[in-house]
This record gives sequence, structure tokens and C-alpha cells, in this order.
Amino acid sequence: MNRHDDLTPDLCDQFEGALSVLDPGFASFGGHDCFHGEVVTIAAFEDNSLVRQWVAEPGDGRVLVVDGGGSLRRAMLGDQLAQKAVDNGWEAIVINGCIRDAVQIEAMPIAVYALNTHPMKTEKLGAGQSQVPLRFAGVAIDPGHYMAGDINGLVVSSTPLLKR
Repeated sequence: MNRHDDLTPDLCDQFEGALSVLDPGFASFGGHDCFHGEVVTIAAFEDNSLVRQWVAEPGDGRVLVVDGGGSLRRAMLGDQLAQKAVDNGWEAIVINGCIRDAVQIEAMPIAVYALNTHPMKTEKLGAGQSQVPLRFAGVAIDPGHYMAGDINGLVVSSTPLLKR
């Protein structure tokens, strides 16, 4: 997929009724805009300990979806964790919250979507849960679902939308 592919409009046309579209509000911050992969979920409020744990694992082309509760007070991802995600083969990171180090992340070969930026890092208390059902932006997202995205929006399906 190229940086500026229009993937999601085509998927919405092809799979109408078989996918859910997240409410608008997410911005692209990574070096890639376009992505598709199987979802790994995290629910954690203003604590990115689990993000650090997951990006250190092999990504195998998966998408890390983080429900940070929509917080605009702390950044759930910075350049160091984004680089670990790149190094370990993650396809994308989608955060219902903020990131920081946006200039560095923009130069990395990974899709990163978030609500906004914030310069403050999170606390590291080990709080949160992995691989749990999430619900934000008007959509239910379960571990093992598939997410695709581009600058047009983000979509979720219980089945793969693209062949690898």
C-alpha cells in the first residue's frame, strides 16, 4: 500500500454492511497513511505501560489499537515506542488519545492515527488491560478483528478485508 492510497472508500463500497466505520476525528501522524491488519487491543487511561510491552513483541503486520479513554492530557505513544513498533513489524498503531514526538513519528514507516498531540508523557504504573473488547468512536473493536485505514477514515471488520 502506498502512502496515499484511497483504500477505505473502496472497502466501504465492496463490503457495505460488513464493516463499521469509526467516527471522524483521528489524524494521521505516521510516515504511512494506509494500512490493514489484525487487531491487538489495549485499554489503558494515561498509562502506556502496555503499549511499551506490546510494541516490544513481534507485530507480524498487526494493528495495535489503544483505547486511552480519549484523554487529551497525556501522550500514549512517543518516538521511542513508535520506533520499537517499526523494528518489530507492526503495521499500524491507532490511539483513542494523543501521541507526542510527531515530527519524528512522521518520518517512520508505520501508520499512526490518534486524536491529537500532547507533549506530556504518561505515568508508568502498569495499569490497563490487553486483548479486551473496546468501544470508542461509535464502533466495537474486538481482539482478532481487522482494521484498515487511510486519510479518509478507519474501518473495522470481523473478517479480513484484504489478502496478504
